[in-house]
Amino acid sequence: MPAPLRFALMSMTALAMGLGHVQNVSAHGVESTLRYLDGQLELNSSFSTGEPVEGAVVRLLEADGSAGAELGRMDASGRLQVNLPDLTDGLVDLQVDGGPGHRDYLTLPLEQGRVNLDEVVSTPLPFKALPWAAAPALVGMVGLMVRVRSSKQQR
Repeated sequence: MPAPLRFALMSMTALAMGLGHVQNVSAHGVESTLRYLDGQLELNSSFSTGEPVEGAVVRLLEADGSAGAELGRMDASGRLQVNLPDLTDGLVDLQVDGGPGHRDYLTLPLEQGRVNLDEVVSTPLPFKALPWAAAPALVGMVGLMVRVRSSKQQR
C-alpha cells in the first residue's frame, strides 16, 4: 500500500475514534442546580443527557478535599432537600458523587449562616487525559517519523 494512502487511512481512523470518544465523555457530565429558602437547600442534579443522578451521595468536603460529612442521597428524580448543619461563615464545598467520572463540585458561600446563591461557584474536575481530538495530529507525526526512517534505511 502506498505511503500517502496508508497515512490518509490512519488519519481518518484516528479522527473517527477521537470523535467517538468525545461524544461518550460528554454524556457523563453532572449538572446541578440549587434552591435555598430559609435554611433548606434543594439540590437537583442530572447527567448532561438529562437523566437524573439517582442515588448519588451528596457530602461536604474537608478543607484538604477529602470526603466529609454525608448530607444524603439523591432520590429517583435527582433531588435532595437538606438542612445545612451549623457551619461557620466562609466557603463550603459540596460534592455530588455519582461514581468515578460522575461528580459535580459546588462551592457555597455562607454569610451570617445563610447561603448566598449569587456567589455559588460550580467547579468541574479538570480533565487530565489527552484530548482525543489531538489523535489525528499524533498519527500524522508518527506517519512522518515512519516516512523519514524508511527513507534513511533505503539509502
